[in-house]
Amino acid sequence: MKPLYTPLDWDGERYLTDLGFPGQLPMTRGIYASMYRGRAWSQRQLIGLGAPEDYNKRLQTILQAGASAVSLIPCNSVYRGYDIDQVDPLLLGTCGTMVNTVDDMDVCLRGIPIDRISTALNDPLPFTLLALLLGVAKRRDIPWSKITGTSNQSDFISHFVANHMFFRLSLAGSRRVLVDHIEFTNRHVPGWNPVSVVGQHMQQAGATPAQAMGYTLCTAIQYAEDCIARGLDPDSFLPRFTFFFDVSISFFEEIAKLRAGRRLWPRIVRERLGAKDPRSWRFKFHAQTSGVDLTRQQPLNNIARVTIQAMAALFGGPQSLHTDAYDEVFSTPAEQAARVAVNTQNILRDEAHLADVIDPLGGSYYMESLTDAMEQEIADVIAQIDAAGGMYQAVEKGLVQSRIGESALAFQEQVESGAQKVVGVNAYTVADEAIEHAPIARPDTAVVENQLKRLQAFKAARSQRQVQTALDRLASAANSPDQNVFAGVVEAAIAGATHGEIVACLRRELGFGQPLVIA
Repeated sequence: MKPLYTPLDWDGERYLTDLGFPGQLPMTRGIYASMYRGRAWSQRQLIGLGAPEDYNKRLQTILQAGASAVSLIPCNSVYRGYDIDQVDPLLLGTCGTMVNTVDDMDVCLRGIPIDRISTALNDPLPFTLLALLLGVAKRRDIPWSKITGTSNQSDFISHFVANHMFFRLSLAGSRRVLVDHIEFTNRHVPGWNPVSVVGQHMQQAGATPAQAMGYTLCTAIQYAEDCIARGLDPDSFLPRFTFFFDVSISFFEEIAKLRAGRRLWPRIVRERLGAKDPRSWRFKFHAQTSGVDLTRQQPLNNIARVTIQAMAALFGGPQSLHTDAYDEVFSTPAEQAARVAVNTQNILRDEAHLADVIDPLGGSYYMESLTDAMEQEIADVIAQIDAAGGMYQAVEKGLVQSRIGESALAFQEQVESGAQKVVGVNAYTVADEAIEHAPIARPDTAVVENQLKRLQAFKAARSQRQVQTALDRLASAANSPDQNVFAGVVEAAIAGATHGEIVACLRRELGFGQPLVIA
């Protein structure tokens, strides 16, 4: 960075080629003409809590506080691919909601108009949560065509690289299931976004903002090329591709990252993938403030950090935003902390009026110069991955993991040397500070026991013959290239198969997920 930027770094004569107008190529300023003037970003707060009744109560509270969309985080047992009766009860419900069956999902969404509100499911493949949601819709006589939302954790490559708990099936098996999921939802759930390409995991693992954006775009290219190889028209699936980014406290760098990515994506889909529909050119993304930046020391400082990150996100132009609670560094947020997180967005929109002007930093000498530099660095990352044979081969070889590890180590060395100050950690510390926080509030043992009994009763009451038939069909689909695996997942869930049974079936047929460990 330079201490001062002038017209020598960027001048207005490049306006139409580098900036243009929102909703028009090159899309730097936003994917819609009116952006937040026409419709504010969705306040999509992540919620995961205890039993389905606990989740429903918290969801109702958050929606009344101003959130405008549903987001569900399941229990870690679910992320790992198991039912709650397959793990130590002490682990249940502390980091997410215990959801194993259609009944569970029905309780989670009790009183929620799922045909009128968007639902984000943190749902790694084989996407059992969406299958359960579709089962609930069927119970309520709601056409699947009215269900909208996103498979928020569909990006198996990011899991293979940086979020191993979510990586359930083999790399090749994951590739197959994702394309089947895209094909099924495009046909039967047209309002659903089946792909959320996640830059967050890689950035939180240590990737720089430019690397995170570059690897994310490479992953999207890989998924698109896999769909095209299946015979799908790019304009039939690309309008439903979405992205998910971490926003760190590096304020201007993050804004430049998001603007540069939005400018690169339409060029990629037009020139490399052959997309002709303008809807395919839109770089739709969700942003989340960075949990990695939060500190256990002086935790109330995290409110300021989250506010800065949220401002950076909004200047970057997301379609939805999650703001972390200041106590997430310790545990699932307390209700008061979650309300502060929601109101942070309300204050930025309604008091600070950040939604009133589209791309307010557009034309800044510094911002445009930084965006150009970021774009070039991202393009260099993409070129490196192309040279390695594409993203699938690059992660299979461990190239991406090695690069992220190098960046993580370099940053940590800066923190430890004091070159990068972190307030309360290596600067402005309090002598003999005791890090105090209430113990993690585990769900009442009676709640957990009741949920286990509910699962036991569900299994006893269902038709075992129908469940076994559906699971046999799912196994057959996994071994037949002519059948759609996700269609089998949906059929099994509606027949009464549990989340753990479905995942176990596909692990047997497609292989257990074993991430590559880089020494």
